[in-house]
Amino acid sequence: MIIEVPVKGYFEENCFFYIDDKTQHGFLIDPGAQAAGLLELIKENGWEIEKILLTHGHFDHTGAANELRRVLNLPVLAYRTANDYLLDARKNLSALCGPPITIRDATFIDDGDNITLEANPSFFLHVIYTPGHTTDSVTYYSSNDHVAFVGDTIFKGSIGNYQYPGGNLIDLQNSIHNIIFSLPNETVLCSGHSAQTTVGLEKQRYRY
Repeated sequence: MIIEVPVKGYFEENCFFYIDDKTQHGFLIDPGAQAAGLLELIKENGWEIEKILLTHGHFDHTGAANELRRVLNLPVLAYRTANDYLLDARKNLSALCGPPITIRDATFIDDGDNITLEANPSFFLHVIYTPGHTTDSVTYYSSNDHVAFVGDTIFKGSIGNYQYPGGNLIDLQNSIHNIIFSLPNETVLCSGHSAQTTVGLEKQRYRY
């Protein structure tokens, strides 16, 4: 079960609950803002969230993580170089938009890891390193449910901004063309700032 929840801080951003129907346990991906609302949604549905997953370290994807992990006692997972952003309020852009936000003591993951659900080890997300928007950008892919949580790497009809610190157009194009587009055409792409799309549709319109 995939639940998209638009949240509004300085920017509007899509965060996602990825929930196992059998156990009602799951993951929360990119909680950018509105921790109280996300906590209420968890309570109303009786979900047990096991981990917070970050696709990258920009503050509009991490802004509610500290409050959520404090209340729920959860680990925050991010790519192994994510501290370059999580600990630097200018690089994660929060200092340019309001109060500085930093995320300490993240649990680091790497390309090729599987993030498994303790309540059901057959329910998992595969970590794919997809730099370009940032140097710590990852995609979380489920081959079972044909879905990829891509953060700001690719949107419906467009690509991520590569002009922020650490961004690189060539890396971004390689991540999209060589990695995202290698996934099956039916794979649903869930991004941080657009409607959902599929690999097949984005291949057809790819002009980046």
